[in-house]
Amino acid sequence: MWKRVQRWWALALILFIVDWVTKQAIESNLFYGQEIPVLPFFDLTLRYNTGAAFSFLAEAGGWQRWFFSVIALAVVVGISWRLIRIANTNRLESLALSFVLGGAIGNLYDRLMYGHVVDFLQLHWQQSWYFPAFNVADSAITIGVVLMLLESVVTKKQEEAKE
Repeated sequence: MWKRVQRWWALALILFIVDWVTKQAIESNLFYGQEIPVLPFFDLTLRYNTGAAFSFLAEAGGWQRWFFSVIALAVVVGISWRLIRIANTNRLESLALSFVLGGAIGNLYDRLMYGHVVDFLQLHWQQSWYFPAFNVADSAITIGVVLMLLESVVTKKQEEAKE
C-alpha cells in the first residue's frame, strides 16, 4: 500500500518544499507591502493573508486561523486516504490530488507557524486592477483543481465511449 502512494506523496512534498523555499526567500528580501515589478502585469510583493482565498474572513478576529487549519488538516487526511485507494488505478486523479495536497500542506504550515499565509505573487492590469496576491501553494492547488476537472472530462468521455 505505501509503495503505491510514495511517488504521489513525494510530489506533494516537493511542492511543499518549493513553496516554503520561495516564501522564505521573499520574506528575507522584501519588507511587507514592498512591490518589485517583474513584468508590466506581474510584481513580487510581500503580503500576509489571515483569511482564506481572496482574503475571505481575513478580518474575523483570529479564530479563522484555527478554523482554516482544521479544514486544511481534514483535506490533507482526506486526500491521503484517497491516494491510498487510487494510487495505481487513476494516475491523472492522483497527480491532481498530489498538487492539492502539496499546496494544502504549504498553506497549513504557514497558518500553524505564523498565523497567516505568506503571499508574494501579484498580477495586475495597468496598475489599476489587482488580483489578490498568491503563492506557490495556491498555484499548486489551482493546478490540482484544473487537473481534477480535466480528469472528470476524460473519465466522462471514456464512459461514453464504452456505451
